[in-house]
Amino acid sequence: MSDTVKKNRSEEAGSIIKNHMIWSMGAGLIPVPVVDMFAVSAIQLDMIRQLATLYDIDFKQTEGKARITALTGTGLARLGARAVKFIPGVGSVLGGVTMAVLSGATSYALGEAFKKHFETGGTMLDFDPARFKKYYNEKFEKGKEIAKEMQKQQEKAQNNASASSLVDKIKELAEMKEKGLINDEEFEALKKKIIN
Repeated sequence: MSDTVKKNRSEEAGSIIKNHMIWSMGAGLIPVPVVDMFAVSAIQLDMIRQLATLYDIDFKQTEGKARITALTGTGLARLGARAVKFIPGVGSVLGGVTMAVLSGATSYALGEAFKKHFETGGTMLDFDPARFKKYYNEKFEKGKEIAKEMQKQQEKAQNNASASSLVDKIKELAEMKEKGLINDEEFEALKKKIIN
C-alpha cells in the first residue's frame, strides 16, 4: 500500500473519529440518565464499525461491544457525571455539560485506539484491550481537552449568532422608526426590551 493511500485512509479515519466525537458530545447532553449512555454506546459502536470497514476488517457487533466495554470499562467519571443528572434543576444541566465532554473524550480515545490497532494490521479478534489501556487513557486526557475546546468554540459561535441577531432586530426597529411605524418612545422601549 502506498504512503499516499495510507495517509488518505488515516485522514478519513480521523474524520470518522471527529464526527463521532461530536455526535457523542451531543448525546452526552441528553438530560435523561442512562439514555445518554445507550446513545453514546451506539455512536461508539458505529464509529468502530466504520473504522473496521475503512480498514477492510471483518466487523461483528457483538465483538465490537465486547471490545469497547473491555477497553472503556464502567468509567467512574462517567457514572459520576450521570449521577449528577439526578439532582433536580442544576443537576441535568451540569451533568449534561460534564457528560458531553466525557462522552466526546471517551469516543475520541476509543477511536484513536482502534485506528492505531487497525493501521498496524490488527483485527477485531486480536484486539487486546489490556495492551491499549495506557494508550486509551492518554488519548482520553487529550480528548477531554479537544472536547472542551469544541464546546468553547460552539458557545462562541452561539454568542456571535445571538449578538448578530440582536443587531439585526435593532436595525429592524430603526427602519420601522424611520418609516414612521413607531415613534421615538416606542423605539426606545422596544430596543430596551430586545437588549434585556
